[in-house]
Amino acid sequence: MEPDEGFVRRVKALAFTAPLHELDAHKGRLDWADASVYHMAEIALAILDQVALAMDFDYGAERLVVLDRVLPYVRVQAPDRSRDEHERVATWVLEKLINVGTIDRLFRLVYGEIDQEGAYLRRDFDFRLLEERRSRDGRVGLRASDGAINVLVGALDTDVESAQVAAEVKLQNLIQRGLLADARLAAQQARYRTIQYGETIRRRLDATRRDVRLVDWSQEIPELLDSALNHIEQRFVMEEAILRTITIARDESVDEDHKRQAANLVDIVRDCMRRHTQLQSRLQSARAVFREEQDRQQFSGRPQRAAFNLFGQLLSPLLALPVPKAIGPLEKFFSAASGLEAPDVLSLPGLVDLLQQPGPLRDGTAGPVYQPDLSPLPDPLRFDESLWAEADRLLDLVGTERTLGQLLTEAASIHPELPRLVALRAHRAVAPDLGEARRHARPQVLVAAPTGSLLSAEHPGGVHGDDLVVSTAVITQDVPGDQEGTAS
Repeated sequence: MEPDEGFVRRVKALAFTAPLHELDAHKGRLDWADASVYHMAEIALAILDQVALAMDFDYGAERLVVLDRVLPYVRVQAPDRSRDEHERVATWVLEKLINVGTIDRLFRLVYGEIDQEGAYLRRDFDFRLLEERRSRDGRVGLRASDGAINVLVGALDTDVESAQVAAEVKLQNLIQRGLLADARLAAQQARYRTIQYGETIRRRLDATRRDVRLVDWSQEIPELLDSALNHIEQRFVMEEAILRTITIARDESVDEDHKRQAANLVDIVRDCMRRHTQLQSRLQSARAVFREEQDRQQFSGRPQRAAFNLFGQLLSPLLALPVPKAIGPLEKFFSAASGLEAPDVLSLPGLVDLLQQPGPLRDGTAGPVYQPDLSPLPDPLRFDESLWAEADRLLDLVGTERTLGQLLTEAASIHPELPRLVALRAHRAVAPDLGEARRHARPQVLVAAPTGSLLSAEHPGGVHGDDLVVSTAVITQDVPGDQEGTAS
């Protein structure tokens, strides 16, 4: 077989929908609510939709705002449930989309592909749906990934610009034909593509701010900026024409439902125009960002050492090593990480100040007397080793049998506490555990059965109830087909 890149792209595109299906598969594990009435995948799509619409070029979507907008959608699925439960369900779905609880918050798919030699190789594909990102002013917001936007559009991993053009041509065609209900869906998809286009440009600028060498500013980025500006110019012309057509359709229509659909389309197209305006301003200042970052990074000194990944670079490799080989790297790490012990006095003026400080005031008495908190002593064993030895002697009944009443009478003549111990062991022998005896390699086990009569009140030790016949059974060897062994 030959490699098929299109097949691998389709497998990766389907991977973005797997976390949504797992939400409904795992909702039965929630112990704080009966989640069977909730459709978690639909709630997840609503959250992704709200995050994509609320985030812009500079800031992500605020967590509380997203939850507040999704809460009516959760409430309509279970109107008889409380508001606290609705909020917990929405929060649970949101955290699952962020993948809270994992170290790197990545979803991972193991897929296969055919290499050049025709062999089947398994590879890992890591991706995110939602991520929490900090903006330059310190605000933390939610951002939807390209894969999450593709899930909203219902498409595979396609080129953003071509998909944007196709969506707007389709939108214009539907409006001219008067299919406003279908045009609204096309307008929403066009807006998602606009958001995705802006995210592509924003990630390139963020990578430039981290390191200008990560981005090709000699050819790739200038071509991307020029094509993006041309794209935005064409989109403005297209959206102005679409907006005029929708406005006329809204004003001339006498059907209330038709007017409402046209008004919704007007809001969506205006939001697309606002996003294109914001994207155009960032594109026009992108080259200035590159020059500023180039000067700043060139004269900022040598790059600092990368942060140490304690889990990935130390813990995981050492857990795979035997103990003698792991001791050396651990000692080197902790000796370097603990650092030197700082002295109490770092300079001569500090020593002078320390010597001139007045001494602490001394109390004339020895200080308060604290009452110790003494814990009570544990209860001593009621039956000591000698009583257990006597009970073993009395209950060694191999080849014979005795009644519990006879054993109690003989036990009372030895020690006043011995009858109760003998009675406890005899009652436990009514249902002996042969499997446990075989697992512990015991040669014999104590067995007992009711005689049908009661113990007389004269028996010592305060033992009452049914009289038993007690004997000792010898455990025989294994026989074919016997899993528990037998006792005779």
